[in-house]
Amino acid sequence: MKRLAPSFTFEKQPDRHPGLDGARGLAVLAMVMGHTLDALLAPAARALPWVQHYWAFRGVTAPLFLLVSGWAVVAALGTKPTAARDTYGRRVRRALLLLFLGYLLHWPGWWAVRDLGWTEAMLSKVLSFDALQCIGFALLLGATLLRLAPARWWGRAGVLLALAVGVPLVSAAMWRLGVGLPGPVQQLIGSAEGARFPFFPWAGFFFAGAFAAHALNLLRPGWPQGLALVALGAGLFGLTHLMPSDWSPTSPWMVAYRVGQGLVVMGAVNLLPRRLSGLLAPFGRLSLWIYVLHLPVVYGWADIAGLAGRVGQTLSLPAAVGVGVALLLVCALVARVGRWVREQVRPWRTGSTTLGSTVGGARLGTRV
Repeated sequence: MKRLAPSFTFEKQPDRHPGLDGARGLAVLAMVMGHTLDALLAPAARALPWVQHYWAFRGVTAPLFLLVSGWAVVAALGTKPTAARDTYGRRVRRALLLLFLGYLLHWPGWWAVRDLGWTEAMLSKVLSFDALQCIGFALLLGATLLRLAPARWWGRAGVLLALAVGVPLVSAAMWRLGVGLPGPVQQLIGSAEGARFPFFPWAGFFFAGAFAAHALNLLRPGWPQGLALVALGAGLFGLTHLMPSDWSPTSPWMVAYRVGQGLVVMGAVNLLPRRLSGLLAPFGRLSLWIYVLHLPVVYGWADIAGLAGRVGQTLSLPAAVGVGVALLLVCALVARVGRWVREQVRPWRTGSTTLGSTVGGARLGTRV
């Protein structure tokens, strides 16, 4: 009797180059450490020169996080012309998940909602805008436009380039138009106070990473993509030095400057030996859940105080770094255990998906 070939296998396939996951891992590592140090470092420790240099480096953390998220989304499409249409439903679901998690992290608690009442202040507080919301809305917009765009190389390239350049350029005008609109809309646009990563101009980082992934998708990961990313980032970084600097929150110059820095970092991680970038890759594959887990611990959630409220800015530099490292490892462990439990409960999903996990909805691993 003829045996039928199995439709899937649980055997592990060869891993992809860990450079992209390593860059995402570096971003989430810097983010966890930055949040922890900001919440716990004593004033005397903050004044140390080494710490001041670190604060300057922190400026590239969030742009790098968004860049790699945009890269991951488009890299997963590959070169198949119909990929944007075939995966549209999955990407919409992923975007909705990101929006749900982003708003859930900022839930102020029932007592705060009751005290504020049904007011503009309450809606603005409940619907405060942050990084996950920015990625979620960018993913939703990008996936929709790519689905409608011509299924050719230039179609995708045109859409992504227009978004990467257009979002920063119109940011100042959008902020002005947003004045007087409902609070949640101002949070999204950026004209309201408290919006940490408003869509304008922060979505520009997401779309810049997406465009870079599309432009370089024919190059192999590792040295070819690494050298191209370093060259592209260095060129953009050098171009910004020929223009007047502008650090205002709606500045296209600021976006271009940080994109150049982020692309150089992504390229440098790709150029590292696989053993070194592979040390960061596990954190990159769990970056969404590490991000979600560490924020309530550091800053609290609803009416439950976090480290910032319970400990405050009282620790020395070694103690604060130790807390940050421990928090990163514990969050990664919890996320890994959660993934394992999910795989045991839904083993069929293991066989039908890919090995990598995502922040922006991409599935980058080799199909099983």
